[in-house]
Amino acid sequence: MKVKNPTDIQIKELLEESKRIAVVGLSNNPERTSYQVAKFMQNAGFEIIPVNPTIEEALEVKAVASLKEISGTIDIVNVFRREEYLPEIAKQAINVKVKSFWAQLGIENEEAYSLLKDQEILTIMNRCIKVEYARHQ
Repeated sequence: MKVKNPTDIQIKELLEESKRIAVVGLSNNPERTSYQVAKFMQNAGFEIIPVNPTIEEALEVKAVASLKEISGTIDIVNVFRREEYLPEIAKQAINVKVKSFWAQLGIENEEAYSLLKDQEILTIMNRCIKVEYARHQ
């Protein structure tokens, strides 16, 4: 199944309706793209939840090792991991019933996409959430 992103309208609605973003692979290094993008989204008013078993915290928020450690609703899972990790992260996302799955710019995986679409989870791949957010403001 070829990856097909939602329309601009759907992406705009998602960003307007979302509050909590779980960032998988978020680094606590301010020079890393994941940190810069998450900080931008945090400054824009989103609650950021760092998901990375190798760090204690990022952006002054305690990190969790996996999606299943997050209580409450996850509006967007924003993934900063290489594409070969996407199917496993997609399965975790499905298990915790996330509203949407977002793989960052340069990251795309047809197997993960297929798993998520089968569960009717809004899926965006190979796009930067920061760029999309800024574009729709």
